[in-house]
Amino acid sequence: PIKRLPMTEPNITIDETKRLDTLNSLELLDTLPEERFDRVTRMAARLFNVPMSVISLVDKDRVWFKSKYGIEELESPREHSFCGHAILDDDMFFVPDTLEDPRFKDNPFVNEMPHIRFYAGQPFKALNGQNIGTICVMDTVPRALTEEDNVLLRDLANMVEQEIALVHESTIDDLTALSNQRGFYSLAQHLLASCVRNEQPVSLICFDLSRFDVLNETFGNAEGDRAILAFSTIMKNVFRLSDVVARLRADKFAVLLSDANELQTSFVLSRFEKELARYNESANRGYNIEFCAGVQHVIPTPIVKIEDLMSEVELKLQKQKQLRA
Repeated sequence: PIKRLPMTEPNITIDETKRLDTLNSLELLDTLPEERFDRVTRMAARLFNVPMSVISLVDKDRVWFKSKYGIEELESPREHSFCGHAILDDDMFFVPDTLEDPRFKDNPFVNEMPHIRFYAGQPFKALNGQNIGTICVMDTVPRALTEEDNVLLRDLANMVEQEIALVHESTIDDLTALSNQRGFYSLAQHLLASCVRNEQPVSLICFDLSRFDVLNETFGNAEGDRAILAFSTIMKNVFRLSDVVARLRADKFAVLLSDANELQTSFVLSRFEKELARYNESANRGYNIEFCAGVQHVIPTPIVKIEDLMSEVELKLQKQKQLRA
């Protein structure tokens, strides 16, 4: 069924905290355009014969456009958004004529550019079932839709969900659910660019588990996996959501900290060491999880690449390993 809910500014979802945590965990906000999503918005505009189509992600105070067709803006305030209404339900949210609808007739996007007169938005979900955004079509003239159109927009939303799942699978480590090497390089470069714009320092830490091959040989691969999971869990608990945390290979991890100088990085690294020591003492599994770490601090410039920082931190990591040998 097509829903018409009586509201003006969108309400907050019932489980907003979990929804926002889910959205942030996908690490899609403020990323570069991708053809896999742009293809869906072009298809939507063509199939519905409308001048505007958007794949939106509903953040805390804004709606950010992962893909857009026919509009220039990158985002809009959530309080003015149609998509903020749409994510409150699982069915298509439909406004046939905004000037005839008391919820939207005074909306700035109706009375000013882009002069929206028609809106239809279908929510799409993350893998845990949380509504995180919409695929929507818009027009500058009133429109009517059929139940067949409803099915079509739902199919397009399914395509978006599949693409998000593929992005997740191709950039996430299966065992730990951290970013893998591919995901890390992509997200870290984006974070560097953000810190350049905001003139913020960054710190890169590279971890190498000590004697991990001996642990596997002595206790078995299953125990090795448990050690990896424990190490990654402590990383998730200590580092911030705004940091890029990754498992690069079996026994190697990295984290890029944004807006973190040398003193702040030293503090969080000390906290990490204490949390790991606490785990080793409580787990009592016949071995301790230990590591070497290389750290690189920098105030990034536009020419700084994550690959260059990794090369520098790898040299520091090797020196630390030699000192402990």
